[in-house]
Amino acid sequence: MRLATILAGLALTGLASLAIGSIGRAAEPPPLVLESKIALGSVAGRIDHFALDASHGRLFVAEQGNDSVAVVDLKEGRVAHRLSSLREPHGIAYHAATGTLYVANARDGSVRLYQGPDFAPAGTIPLGDDADNILLDPRRDRIVIGYSRGALAVIDPAIRQKVGEIFLWGHPESFLFDHSGARLFVNIPEATQIAIVDVARGEQTSILDMGGAHSNFPMAFDADRHRLMIAFRNPARLSVFDTDSGKREADIDTCRDADDVSIDGRRQRIYVSCGEGNIDVFDTKERFARIARLPTVSGASTSLFVPGLAAPGTDRLYLGVHATRTEPATVWVFRPQP
Repeated sequence: MRLATILAGLALTGLASLAIGSIGRAAEPPPLVLESKIALGSVAGRIDHFALDASHGRLFVAEQGNDSVAVVDLKEGRVAHRLSSLREPHGIAYHAATGTLYVANARDGSVRLYQGPDFAPAGTIPLGDDADNILLDPRRDRIVIGYSRGALAVIDPAIRQKVGEIFLWGHPESFLFDHSGARLFVNIPEATQIAIVDVARGEQTSILDMGGAHSNFPMAFDADRHRLMIAFRNPARLSVFDTDSGKREADIDTCRDADDVSIDGRRQRIYVSCGEGNIDVFDTKERFARIARLPTVSGASTSLFVPGLAAPGTDRLYLGVHATRTEPATVWVFRPQP
């Protein structure tokens, strides 16, 4: 009896240890937690780019399929204003120094400006076919806009006019400055290129080796480590480039139909949002590895990571989710952990 009792006790101890281990693993927090959903109201069609007004805590949402832009009050968690009668809005950017919102419209090639707290119309800059993504250049106080079959327009926000142009081999889908601001990296999927543009010369000077991949739409730049992250759709993979050497450091499988890539510098993570209905989370501390795949909604591909605006711990990832048969259009708000 004593031996049986001892054996039973050991068995229970072993099971308890396994249970504690399982609970410990289960208790590990996911890298992103869905914190809330901000309803956009009666909005139909695809949601495209986001932009941020950090000083006023406002998120701008390009409601491309609805020909509108929502102005979301992040503190209140609601739509505070809506700009309507647009023409397929794609790129949006907020120029804080002048309090001006820039909205690029693909259907008529215009860039429409809205001013002040009431977002009164403040003019139009005609560009041409397929006005698309917008990038702020704070070093030179310029606004860069991709458009047409292959060009970047340079806008002076002081006079609200185009003051320069950079020609490319195809339509630019995304583009970012390097750590010095001297070069632009440009995704040109129709030309199967990642172009490198010399900003001072205003021209494309070279390309990065894509290694046989295609459909390079989103990108992100890690200024601290001089790394460029490109998400390809064919095949579905995330490639990491050393921008000093131009060499590819890593290739990792990722979710399909990637549309946005964000870098969480504090946690050394990469977030990739994909139209297949997932967000992939990669860790970059020691090696590039996917640590989570979080389900979302099919077609929800547009996202924006915002580092803490007020204090540490206020970082958020925003995801645009179009309306479905049962749910209205929303912005999902994810809180990174830990």
